[in-house]
Amino acid sequence: MKKRIMWLCFAITAVALIVFSVISTDVYYRNSIAHAETYLRAYMNAFDETRTLDAAYAEELSEKLDGARVTFLTPDGGFIADSEDADDASRAMRPEVREAIETGEGFDARSSATMDENFAYYCRRYETCLVRIAVRTDSVWGIYVDSLPAVACFLAADALVCLLITYLTAGFMLKPMEDLVRSAAKGERVEPACGELEPVAELINRMNAEAENRVLESKAEREQVVRAQQSKDEFIANVTHEMNTPLTSIRGFAELLASGALDGERARKASATILAQSERLQNLVASIINYSEIDSDDLPLYEVDASRIARETLAALSPEIAERKIVLLSEICDGVMLMSRYERVTEIFGNIIRNAIRYNREGGSISVLLTREEFTVSDTGIGIAKEDLGRIFDRFFTVDKSHNGKNGGFGLGLSVVKKLCGKQNWQLTVESEPGKGSTFRIGFLPAEEKK
Repeated sequence: MKKRIMWLCFAITAVALIVFSVISTDVYYRNSIAHAETYLRAYMNAFDETRTLDAAYAEELSEKLDGARVTFLTPDGGFIADSEDADDASRAMRPEVREAIETGEGFDARSSATMDENFAYYCRRYETCLVRIAVRTDSVWGIYVDSLPAVACFLAADALVCLLITYLTAGFMLKPMEDLVRSAAKGERVEPACGELEPVAELINRMNAEAENRVLESKAEREQVVRAQQSKDEFIANVTHEMNTPLTSIRGFAELLASGALDGERARKASATILAQSERLQNLVASIINYSEIDSDDLPLYEVDASRIARETLAALSPEIAERKIVLLSEICDGVMLMSRYERVTEIFGNIIRNAIRYNREGGSISVLLTREEFTVSDTGIGIAKEDLGRIFDRFFTVDKSHNGKNGGFGLGLSVVKKLCGKQNWQLTVESEPGKGSTFRIGFLPAEEKK
C-alpha cells in the first residue's frame, strides 16, 4: 500500500512537472520572440539610407548591431546583399518581406530556408529598398531539449520528496484502515476513526454479522443433524420396546396353545390375551403411521365447525368420564369455525381431553373451554414435573409409565397435537404442577394478531 501511495504521488507530481515545463517553455519562447521584435525595431534605427547598399555595408551594419544578420532587398523583394548569405534568390515570398511590401513593415520567426537556422526577422520598407534585420533564436523544441537536464533533476528530487513524504505520512493515513482490519479480524464491531471510512466500516460490520449468522446457522444445523439422530435412536428404541411387550405375550401364549398345555377356560383366556395384544400392536402401528403421515398432509383447508366437534368428542368420551367418576365442566361457544380439516381438529380435541381423563384422579374434574380465540382443557390429575414439561410432546413419552398402553395410549398423542398445531400455526402452551393438575391451551390466532 505504501509503495502504491508513493508511486501515485510521484506520477501526479511528475505529470504536473512535465506539463509545467512544456507550458513554461512555450511561454518563454513567446516572450523571447516578443523581445526579439522589440530589439529588431531598435536596431533598424541604425540603418543609413545614404550609404551604398552592398555586402560591405551589410557586414559593417551587422558588426555594429552585435552580429545581427542584415539583408538589403529591392522594393519588390529582389536580392541586393546579405551579411551572411550570398544566395541571390528573391525573398519576396518570405512572410515578413511580403508584409513589409504591403504595409510598410513585417515580422516573422522561423527556420531559415537557406541557412537552416532559426531567426526572428524584421523588415521595413524605405523609398528605394527593403531592409531586413534578423537575430538568431531557439525553437520551442530546442528550448525544451535544453531544459531536459533541469527537468530530470527536478524529477529525481520529486521522487526523493515523494518517498520521504510517503514514509512519513503513509503510516498516519493508513492507521485508521489498519485499525479497521484488526477489529474485523477479531470479529469486533468496527467503528471508523473518520467519516470517509464509514462505508468500509459498514461493509465490514455487515460481512462480520453475516459470517457470524452463518456460523450460528451451521452450529444450529449440527445440533439439529445430532438431535435428529438422538430422536431417531429414541424412536427406534421406543418402538422396539412398545412392540416387544405385546409380541412377547403373543408368542408365549401361542407356544402354550400350540404345545397343548392349555385347554378349556385357560385356552380361551390365552386366546383372548393374544387377541387383545394383537389389537394393541395393531393400534401402535396405526398410531405410528398416523404420526408419520402428518408431515406429508398437504390437503386443502376448509371451514370446520369446532363447536360441533368439541361436543361430539365429549359425548364419545362420556362413558370413560363416568367410569372414572370425573366431574365435567364445559363451556362450548356456538359457531366457532376454524380453517382446518375435520380429522385434524378431532385428533387435537380428542387427544387432549383423553389425556385429561387418563391422568386425572378418580372423582376429579375436567374443565373444557372453547371460544373463537382458544381451546383450553384443565384437569385435577397427577400433573407434570417441571423437568418433564419440555419432554411431554416427545414421541412415546408418558408422565406415568403405569398408564403406558392403557386405552390405546403409547405416548404419541401430545406429539400428534404439537405437529398438527404447528401445521396450523396455532399456539400450544401447557401449565402444570405435580399433584394439582394441568392446563393445555391452544390459541387459534397468530401471536401478531393477539397483540
